[in-house]
Amino acid sequence: MAKRKIIKIDADACTGCGECIPDCPEGALQLIDGKVRLISDLFCDGLGACIGSCPVDAIEVEEREAEPYDERTVMENIIKQGSGVVKAHLDHLKDHGETAFLKTALEVLKEKGLDVPDEFKSLLTREQVSHGHGHGCPGMKMMDLRNDGEEPSGSEKSGPVASQLRQWPVQLHLVSPLAPYFQNADVLLAADCVAYALGNFHNDYLKGKTLAIACPKLDEGKDVYVEKITTWIDQANINTLTVMIMQVPCCRGLLALAKEAADAAQRKVPLKLVVVGINGDILSEDWI
Repeated sequence: MAKRKIIKIDADACTGCGECIPDCPEGALQLIDGKVRLISDLFCDGLGACIGSCPVDAIEVEEREAEPYDERTVMENIIKQGSGVVKAHLDHLKDHGETAFLKTALEVLKEKGLDVPDEFKSLLTREQVSHGHGHGCPGMKMMDLRNDGEEPSGSEKSGPVASQLRQWPVQLHLVSPLAPYFQNADVLLAADCVAYALGNFHNDYLKGKTLAIACPKLDEGKDVYVEKITTWIDQANINTLTVMIMQVPCCRGLLALAKEAADAAQRKVPLKLVVVGINGDILSEDWI
């Protein structure tokens, strides 16, 4: 065995909800005795697709001695689960830029005489996902979003754009949850990257709202975040809470924190989720 990245589950924190299991097409996670368990190091690729769906942050990626991830063993398990799970696994590998594992998976399908999804057939001879390097979460995948030097549509320069920021500070660890600008406010809780990806962030989403920003992947002290959000609801009497996150799985941890706080609060407030794509488009916007 050698050291590699692999998930670690905090059994004490795990509630056994099982929300992480569908996000692991490799079948590395199972619900056993009321807790989610990693059933085999062989099945875990260490990419952490399950992390963002855990509502209590009970899953993390660590580096430890572990059996090497075995794509062929994983495919033997996945094929039994049907074509839908096979497709989800192939998408998972492609999204993470895992070229070698993806090619192995496709070779297994060919060897067994099984259909290869049309969009993956060219990958048997062409390297179209070679930008990824090693293991890491989707949020760390390198992507070049430039368009041959062309400016994005809607980027016409029409003079300075006024800031809609109405308070300071904005980082969630730094704000006072009982500051006057939170009282009876419509609050926007945004992941750190959102404002950089969304060109019309100020006018379309920040205007008229009180802001707090956080990173669910890198920030420490998330229990403090839950306490502050609960205080907004119960003591600052906020009107609404909008959570804006990026499309990468780990970003959903911010929604999990907001939902945990909302469940713990005595008052109930409307909660909206807005998901922003890497290219700056709005993928979804829903009251939940």
